[in-house]
Amino acid sequence: MSTRARLSVVFASVVAVLIMGATGPAAAQQATGQGVTAALLLPLDASEGGGGGAAAPAGAAASSATAPEQGIAVKLGGKETLTIKGFLSATYYAQDASFDGGFGNGQNAEWPTANYPSAKWFNGGDLRNTRLIMAFDGPETADGWKMGAYVEGDFFGGFNGAGAFSQQQATPRLRLAFTDLTKGGTTLRIGQFWSPFFGEVPESLSHIAFPLGYGSAGMLGWRFPGIFLYQKLTPKTAKTQIQLDLAAMEGSWNGPATGELNNQTFGNVGFRGQFDAKLNFSGKDGAGNAWHFYVAGHYDQKSLNGVGNAFPAQHGQSSLNGTGAEIGGGYKIGAFLIHGNIYTTKADGQNFAALTQFGDIKDTGGWLQLGYDFSKRWSAYVFYGTVNANRNDVLEWVGATGRQKNQQEVAMVEWSLGQYQLGLEWLHDDLTLVNSTKLKGNQIALSTRFFL
Repeated sequence: MSTRARLSVVFASVVAVLIMGATGPAAAQQATGQGVTAALLLPLDASEGGGGGAAAPAGAAASSATAPEQGIAVKLGGKETLTIKGFLSATYYAQDASFDGGFGNGQNAEWPTANYPSAKWFNGGDLRNTRLIMAFDGPETADGWKMGAYVEGDFFGGFNGAGAFSQQQATPRLRLAFTDLTKGGTTLRIGQFWSPFFGEVPESLSHIAFPLGYGSAGMLGWRFPGIFLYQKLTPKTAKTQIQLDLAAMEGSWNGPATGELNNQTFGNVGFRGQFDAKLNFSGKDGAGNAWHFYVAGHYDQKSLNGVGNAFPAQHGQSSLNGTGAEIGGGYKIGAFLIHGNIYTTKADGQNFAALTQFGDIKDTGGWLQLGYDFSKRWSAYVFYGTVNANRNDVLEWVGATGRQKNQQEVAMVEWSLGQYQLGLEWLHDDLTLVNSTKLKGNQIALSTRFFL
């Protein structure tokens, strides 16, 4: 029996024992559908990015950091409120391959980059998903305007030193920071926030800041400074809520290296920028089951000659047009959850497309996750995602060791008690390079999350 098959049997056995021991057949039959999976269909203002009384993108799925998060409200002397919230996330994991050549090992593992011929397994602990949030909720003015602000950070910062003790001293980083101005169904948001391409988010207790499939198996999007407009198109009483999201964001690309820290990348030349639009639909069916759906588009342009025309054309091209289209959504039917997205892009590496590779590369991808609430405390999830980048494009722009295709499979069982969650997760990746090299990796992770 292969290592993968043995891991599947072990994981399935553990899950079965845990669920049957904790719930039993009767409890499973009595599940109300109000367990953990229900939180995944909350609008974005119930999770990250909803500070300041903002009108949230209707129907946008919450991240896996969802409903239990309430926070501590601090009165500031007037009608203003500062809410301090977040969560503590801890993962203990074991891997049989290194994912470090991608984003990293542990909580940001996405695809394998090295297989070991022997002594494969290693283990570690990771707390970098831990997140702190401050949300300022301002008063409503006499003429109906409402203002707010939001700051969010975690511990996936850059280089934190070397040596025996550096691994236990994670570096903070800024994730989101923006101000909101809202009146009626219109919200103007200025600052750093998620591009509309960042839509549906799979549930995981191990992979939160770097979700399952992110840049590796069907999930896209990144946060950029920009101007965001959210416009509700239907009254609150409408059975189907419709909202339009528009964003004009700073340009971004991976070169030249001398300009990446000074806003002089190939994506920053002139006034090109990035432009996204998303149309959201959400509602409930006749039985009260929640659903949402969205369609999003992307356009940007990069000048490969750089600022001041300091660089020659690349592969015979002096500019690149980045385009993309994405559809996604979710449906909560009783105790069952189904959600996911599919997309196609071209030259959109700054949104983690094409297996997070940069060039005039076309790719398609998508993911699907199924969830089931056995009770209010016990849930289980299975995930499958894949990306297929155009082989000739990757060969030309990246080379023979470029990433062509990846498949990711994940299974998780989750236990919840109020603000506390505990999960056991198995992740498997199959990566194919342009030169036909196959890289495979497994991660088994025990994770906990506590909402502040």
